[in-house]
Amino acid sequence: MPDLLIELFSEEIPARMQARAADDLKKRVTDGLVAAGLTYGNAASFSTPRRLTLALEGMLAESPTVREERKGPKVGAPEKAIEGFLRGAGLTMDQLEERDTPKGAVYFATIEKPGRPAAEIVAEVLEDTIRNFPWPKSMRWGSGALRWVRPLHSILCIMTDEAGTTVVPMDVEGITSGDTTEGHRFMGAGRFAVTGFEDYAAKLKRDHVILSAEERAETIWADAQNLAFAQGLEVVDDKGLLAEVAGLVEWPVTLMGDIAEDFLNLPPEVLQTSMKEHQKFFSVKNPKTGRIEKFITVANRETKDNGATILAGNQKVLFARLSDAKFFWENDVRTAKAGASEWTEKLANVTFHNKLGSQAERIDRFAELARDIAPLVNADADLAEKAARWAKADLSSEMVYEFPELQGLMGRYYAEFAGHPAEVAAAATEHYSPLGPSDDVPVAPISVAVALADKLDVLTGFWAIDEKPTGSKDPFALRRAALGVIRLVVENGLKMPLDRFFDAQLLRHEIEQNGDDQASKSLMGDLLKEIADHGVFGAAMRTVVDAVDGDLPEHIEELKTRLPDTSVDLLSFFHDRLKVFLRDQGIRHDVIDACIAMEGNDDIALLVNRAKALQTFLGTDDGENLLQGFKRANNILTQAEEKDGVEYSFGADAKFAKEDAEKALFEALDRFEPSIAEAIKGEDFAAAMAGLAGLRAPIDGFFEAVQVNSDDEILRRNRLNLLSRIRQLCASVADLTKVEG
Repeated sequence: MPDLLIELFSEEIPARMQARAADDLKKRVTDGLVAAGLTYGNAASFSTPRRLTLALEGMLAESPTVREERKGPKVGAPEKAIEGFLRGAGLTMDQLEERDTPKGAVYFATIEKPGRPAAEIVAEVLEDTIRNFPWPKSMRWGSGALRWVRPLHSILCIMTDEAGTTVVPMDVEGITSGDTTEGHRFMGAGRFAVTGFEDYAAKLKRDHVILSAEERAETIWADAQNLAFAQGLEVVDDKGLLAEVAGLVEWPVTLMGDIAEDFLNLPPEVLQTSMKEHQKFFSVKNPKTGRIEKFITVANRETKDNGATILAGNQKVLFARLSDAKFFWENDVRTAKAGASEWTEKLANVTFHNKLGSQAERIDRFAELARDIAPLVNADADLAEKAARWAKADLSSEMVYEFPELQGLMGRYYAEFAGHPAEVAAAATEHYSPLGPSDDVPVAPISVAVALADKLDVLTGFWAIDEKPTGSKDPFALRRAALGVIRLVVENGLKMPLDRFFDAQLLRHEIEQNGDDQASKSLMGDLLKEIADHGVFGAAMRTVVDAVDGDLPEHIEELKTRLPDTSVDLLSFFHDRLKVFLRDQGIRHDVIDACIAMEGNDDIALLVNRAKALQTFLGTDDGENLLQGFKRANNILTQAEEKDGVEYSFGADAKFAKEDAEKALFEALDRFEPSIAEAIKGEDFAAAMAGLAGLRAPIDGFFEAVQVNSDDEILRRNRLNLLSRIRQLCASVADLTKVEG
């Protein structure tokens, strides 16, 4: 069973494409071989800046012979049908076999496909892979038609077995396969032949090429840490940069250089970002002060002067880059000390979205919302508004214009120069969080208020203009924003009815988009005040409408229906995100649905507490049995109500109880109902579930001993009304009809 080695040698492949390209080479070749009948033992792919490599072990020497039986037309079928079957099978009439079947005599064909040599299959599959490789970007060169990420120079393709090594013959646009490759561009000794993967990897390393990207990364990191440790410093961890740099070199040589004294007082994030983005340098910090004091660069060759010339050149370029950063920093600090009014003025000319206005208009909206939210998070309303108005100011700064990834972070630094309190400075950075499931959630009240306002304004804005996520497309990251709101509410334990804030912010969008008519704008302003006072759109609308003399403006009439529908749709979107959030925590989907069906489902924290308590309860014997008792009671009631055409919802009287089990159930309901109701009122769902657990035995006993549909109509009605008490009490905790079991 031969081993297969493939190398596609080219000019430098961009680092960001290498890992994916190695995986694509492996998948396309192995899929093609297996589809042709060639199986193998193991496969491994590798990449360097100038080569993609695939090694297979234990491949079949040829594909197996395949016998296939096909059922054809009936004997005596039209001649054209038989001819078509023969063409498809590649046989002649005398090669067909007649067989009797329950439906009469039928022609059968046995097709034998002989096996093919592995070399022939490999050549076909590899040529197809090369010609149709899925590069994100590719190019043509010379006069050929082949497209590759960079000019392809050679193809190494060999099979090795006990008899020796053979080249798999192939030709792609004049590039002929062979058994040779070459090592390092500068330190290599030229082309050399190989006999198999182990020989190939060993000769490459001797010729200053480390084939494995993982090994190159490990070498870089170990050398970098050793250089820093020797001077009492630490390398700033950056796995993304490490992977990128490992894709830029075939023979990593790690060097540590100095940062000029002029730049050491720049914020460490500025130094780190500038060096990473422009130079691909690692930052080296002093663990005692946190200052970035040196850098590490990775060269692709060894030099006689041990990298001194390379370092000198890098330091010269770095000086120019950091001079720009220092210039931006000093200009921004002067602007911040002057109050930064020019930054906020510039935001009026920066479009957030063509239907949602400028960044300045957006800031006005969510600053008002932050003020509304502040009391719910125990934050000072004036300070929350101030923080919201500062939060985006750094978007106009020169530093953030140059390095957008520093937005928020620079706002924190500049806030201190502008004289803002520490809470405002922190909110500038923290209001963007959480950006993902692993990101920390802000806990400072001002930061929480601004973060919630920012995300809710984005969500209500795009819902207001009907730009919602569809399928896998979410260009404005609205799913992430909704999940951020959920985590902010849940992890900070906030009691925050979302409907009120949806309605208020949707109205603010309406005022901006449709506020040309002064009468409509005035009414919407009154409506916004009513929502702030009472928190309910319907009641607020009735109050405003009742105060109007004459007909309502047409826009307000239309708004009465549209805004609540938009709010409901947005809440449904939140519920979908909440389901994802809770499922990741092990909460069953039916439990979540049972809780969403209850009143107050816009209170995310209440919803989560209810769902967790219900899941815990249903995981006990009492919970499971009570659920069955509820379902039985509900089924009997539903059938009786459909049959009788009435609703059994009141009037159960203990004086009509005849059986002991019936009397015991009355007593249990009288005993537990008040405590369950009190627990639900206090949102202590664990206590409510514990109260329900006390009903499990009386309900079981009732169904074991009592016939509900008695011949005595008075007893029957009383017992149905008793079941209604069970249904109503259980339904006060959650909609158990939605729970499976």
